[in-house]
Amino acid sequence: MGQSPSTAVPLPELVPRKYSDSNRFSNLFDDPNEHFDFDFSDDSTETRDFMADLPDDCLARIFSCLSSGDRKRCSLVCRRWHRVDGQTRHRLSLNAKSGLLDFVPFLFNRFDSVTKLALRCDRKSTSINDDALILISLRCKNLTRLKLRGCREITETGVAGIGDNCKVLKKLSFSSCMFGAKGITAVIGRFRVLEELSVKRLRGAHDSAEFVDFSGAGTSSLKSITLKELVNGQSFAPLVIGSKKLRTLKVISCLGDWDETLKAIGCSNNGLVEIHLEKIQVSDAGLGGVSNCLGLETLHIVKTAECSNYGICGVAERCKLLRKIHIDGWRTNRIGDDGLISIAKHCLNLQELVLIGIYPTYLSLAAIASNCKSLERLALCGIVTVGDAEIECIAAKCSALRKLCIKGCPISNAGIGALASGCPSLVKIKIKKCKKITGKGVEWLREKRASLMFSYDDSEVEALDGSGSEGVGAVQDNAIADLPALEQINMIDPASSSINHRLTMFRTRIGFVAGFRRLTAWEWNH
Repeated sequence: MGQSPSTAVPLPELVPRKYSDSNRFSNLFDDPNEHFDFDFSDDSTETRDFMADLPDDCLARIFSCLSSGDRKRCSLVCRRWHRVDGQTRHRLSLNAKSGLLDFVPFLFNRFDSVTKLALRCDRKSTSINDDALILISLRCKNLTRLKLRGCREITETGVAGIGDNCKVLKKLSFSSCMFGAKGITAVIGRFRVLEELSVKRLRGAHDSAEFVDFSGAGTSSLKSITLKELVNGQSFAPLVIGSKKLRTLKVISCLGDWDETLKAIGCSNNGLVEIHLEKIQVSDAGLGGVSNCLGLETLHIVKTAECSNYGICGVAERCKLLRKIHIDGWRTNRIGDDGLISIAKHCLNLQELVLIGIYPTYLSLAAIASNCKSLERLALCGIVTVGDAEIECIAAKCSALRKLCIKGCPISNAGIGALASGCPSLVKIKIKKCKKITGKGVEWLREKRASLMFSYDDSEVEALDGSGSEGVGAVQDNAIADLPALEQINMIDPASSSINHRLTMFRTRIGFVAGFRRLTAWEWNH
């Protein structure tokens, strides 16, 4: 066919080469018979920065999804990333020591779009003064949120500068500062769009005669006020009463009698939807003022020893839109079945109920389980009158219940066993410090309802501490120990009840005096 015959070509002898670590690659091209094809074209060596084609807006969006530490590291990659990070960072938290003044121009030249700023200083350091705060307010005129914590060198002059320069501020928080109510007045009088004000541990508000007129423009826009751990919280009573658009009020550990303030609020502002009263001196008369807020949806009554069933009934009868109720009776035996039955009768939209340190029985809990069909979250903590029968009733009637917390109650395995077939909507249960419940009962329930999130703690019951509740599923460790037996509760006669009331009143006032002495001692030591 015109083709030469094929002949066998002998293969070269393969001799293994020995390479050392030092000349493994140096001998690669020693043999001239070896041929290697390398492509040295421009396409293979060209390196392309794909991030350079990414618009600044997209890069800023990526940065917004990173943690603070990751974002700081990304800002060091190149000048462009450094610039984009500075121009698009809206939230900034700074250590407010006195040396910060020298860095204010540099910091806010880079971070010129900050709208949320937090300035914090520890107790052992000297904080920034009025000059630094005024300079910051001049560089951050678009601030909408400002938080000052531990800035003890700032006076009324500094906070007045904030009001002069930051006209669009909506949320303002002061904590552990040294100026008094006059400083708050200087700020309130200059704002027209301020919506939220939080004042905690304001060390300058200690003069009992310091009642200041809060009739500035800021009161017309305030929607939320939080007062916490103030020696003379009554200094802010005119502010609370004068805020006609107020929707949320939280008063926590503030000395003074708050009955008259709550009465005035009920007469002048019935638009409140959320009220927190915790560890303050308030009685049924104050709750009567609260009952005038017909649109109330959230009510927390925590460790208010003078409140009783009468006040609870008054609120429940008039505030029929209540959805969240937290009651911590503080073991005073003044809130029980009567108040809870009134809640069950009138608050049909109830979704969350937290009961701590009170003495309800099967009668009231069955009424709540039967009438409150929308109840989704329930917490029973430190209640010696709640046993297996009450839990079985809840399991049978609370079809909408999703979260259940039981702490320090005398229930057993039989009680939680009812949850295996009851509460069909239940997704999470938390059991703590219930001595009669064993691990076998918990494992049995887990087998029956595998999809149920279960938190179980069999540690010993603690005594009730001085902290407030944190809500369903996160109620703090304040279960009650050594509560009186049910038989003792049912056998209280009118005489002993009167004595118990006087002792409760005496203990409450002693508690307030002790709190005042501790705060006064803190003032002298600092």
